[in-house]
Amino acid sequence: MGLPALEFSECCLDSPQFRERLRFHEAELERTNKFIKELIKDGKSLVAALKNLSAAKRKFADSLNEFKFRCIGDAETDDEICIAKSLQEFATVLRNLEDERMRMIENASEVLITPLEKFRKEQIGAAKDAKKKYDKETEKYCGVLEKHLNLSSKKKESQLQEADSQVDLVRQHFYEVSLEYVFKVQEVQERKMFEFVEPLLAFLQGLFTFYHHGYELAKDFSDFKTELTISIQNTRNRFEGTRSEVEALMKKMKENPHEHKNISPYTMEGYLYVQEKRHFGTSWVKHYCTYQRESKRITMVPFDQKSGGKGGEDEAVTLKSCTRRKTDTIEKRFCFDVEAVDRPGVITMQALSEEDRRLWMEAMDGREPVYNSNKDNQSEGTAQLDSIGFSIIKKCIHAVETRGINEQGLYRIVGVNSRVQKLLSILMDPKTATETDTEICAEWEIKTITSALKTYLRMLPGPLMMYQFQRSFIKAAKLENQESRVSEIHSLVHRLPEKNRQMLHLLMNHLAKVADNHKQNLMTVANLGVVFGPTLLRPQEETVAAIMDIKFQNIVIEILIENHEKIFNTVPEAPASNSQLLLSRKKSTESKPPSCSERPLTLFHTAQPNEKQENRNSIINSSLESVVSSNANSFLNSNSAPQPSLNSSDLELEVIKPNRPNSLPQNPSPTSPLSPSWPMFSAPSSPMPTSSTSSDSSPISSPLRKARALYACKAEHDSELSFTAGTVFDNVHPSQEPGWLEGTLNGKTGLIPENYVEFL
Repeated sequence: MGLPALEFSECCLDSPQFRERLRFHEAELERTNKFIKELIKDGKSLVAALKNLSAAKRKFADSLNEFKFRCIGDAETDDEICIAKSLQEFATVLRNLEDERMRMIENASEVLITPLEKFRKEQIGAAKDAKKKYDKETEKYCGVLEKHLNLSSKKKESQLQEADSQVDLVRQHFYEVSLEYVFKVQEVQERKMFEFVEPLLAFLQGLFTFYHHGYELAKDFSDFKTELTISIQNTRNRFEGTRSEVEALMKKMKENPHEHKNISPYTMEGYLYVQEKRHFGTSWVKHYCTYQRESKRITMVPFDQKSGGKGGEDEAVTLKSCTRRKTDTIEKRFCFDVEAVDRPGVITMQALSEEDRRLWMEAMDGREPVYNSNKDNQSEGTAQLDSIGFSIIKKCIHAVETRGINEQGLYRIVGVNSRVQKLLSILMDPKTATETDTEICAEWEIKTITSALKTYLRMLPGPLMMYQFQRSFIKAAKLENQESRVSEIHSLVHRLPEKNRQMLHLLMNHLAKVADNHKQNLMTVANLGVVFGPTLLRPQEETVAAIMDIKFQNIVIEILIENHEKIFNTVPEAPASNSQLLLSRKKSTESKPPSCSERPLTLFHTAQPNEKQENRNSIINSSLESVVSSNANSFLNSNSAPQPSLNSSDLELEVIKPNRPNSLPQNPSPTSPLSPSWPMFSAPSSPMPTSSTSSDSSPISSPLRKARALYACKAEHDSELSFTAGTVFDNVHPSQEPGWLEGTLNGKTGLIPENYVEFL
């Protein structure tokens, strides 16, 4: 499990659970800090000690292999999984290099030591400074609060009011420091995912440059390096978006803390001082108390915020009655008495303020008047899924597809708000909305029309994919393999109301057409997921955990776009049994793309020296081109030739799909050129599904068959064929060379790796 998300709303309550979760984050930062120090020390010894080069590299590789990333949240995206396993991949490469006894890398200090030291000092150091400030403010606030609560109620009213205002100022300052500390801790946890891995990636790239015999290892590593760089860039991009969202939420919490309280299973919770009788008098012990109205259960946990530890055993009682304590009967302020069914006597409690006592009294149905503090600030949207709504969406889609399908940044670039509102008012006018033949005039810009479509969807009373299914869709996107994700989302879509499903179908068909033209409009499926994820699948409550799940909202939209024909045009299958689910998961883990080392060797053809040098010089460019063309061609082929559904007889003709190692990227796709480091790529959030059969099945060896490429391949010899994923070959039959097939592509006959294709 990853680190728990720290909610800003809990900073005000400062509960024991919140302190416990905060300690997990602090321990993780300290662990990371110690590991970075050790890594820097190992790196310096690697540069300085040529005689101990082998031992230093082995220790460095072991250190990388032992460290495990822990992400915020209960699941990881494909990019985060790629980044998390990167250290193990680095360690494997370093061990292989150590076996070859290569020379030490130059400039390691510049590409490795300095960035790590900078991250440790600037980021982790800043978090430590924030912790010192937070601890200091905690002690100050608790001291002032205790002193304030010990004031006699017999003092003058002016003195009491002055003391109250002073406590409010200290409490507000403590609350702001707590918010800033939580924000900084989570920022460093997210930032380390890219600022920590990038120097290591740069260091490894330098190693490959200076090692002569290690060039073959660098070729095998290049595919994973591409995937990791894409994952880092995507993680950085998500971090920038997530950070702005979290910062905006923090500012809202600062301005109106009471309007953004966290949804709690308890009717009331917070700190209370409980009067306890001793042998020589009474004492007031601080407890964190919770109350649930349905069961009338009060739970009291003795807890000291300054020490951060519990002061005794928890106690739970059943409420019988609650009565406000009169001021003239006790020296303490803000007191009330509680009688319990299962405990004799009266429990006297002291709230933190008059308002706090009122809320406790209200929750426990005491004699204080009840004030309704729950206000529904959500205004009902004027947009509806009626005939007018469908007419508006269809008109916008028609205008986009006929006039602006190739505009760059489609749906990402927003229109002027005043013009968007004006267009919506015209479209939502009942007089014009009923005219189905009326088209949107050419005077309206495409960006205005696309913004109007998104705004109308946001104006609906609830998201198109509904609040009640939001968590289910997110859980579906977190499943282990692509096949399970698609199946679960398929089932959830058919549980939506009819009008919601029809509107979603209309929209996904349109977005699929937009993605088909991504080479012109630069809007890939991944980019469309980023744009429409928060609109169609927004959460009911704005929390840090919800912001962290935005990446999974985007994955859901990507799956809907890529599989819209299956999801909306077919009925979902019945739920599989447990054994079938286990088998499906096993198959999904086995169906991965083959690595360069799994490529069969050519026996009768040897490349000339100049050919081999050319291939080595162009290895990076060719791999990048194959990644781009792989996605584009597979997408075009999937649209140009509809695939027949498999029946029972077809299952006997399936072939073995080769295993794909973790180091090969899975179906990357081009993205917007606005990306700073890797403008031509965006990492896939969901790998393409591949079917698999049992291990004892084999390809049917009948001649003159057709086969489809599962992955892209660059020919290394004249006797081989170059192709992209999805390419269909004619006249495919076994070759005389083990592990190879012969086939025809565009009139040319050549060799095809057997584990790269499946027979049709």
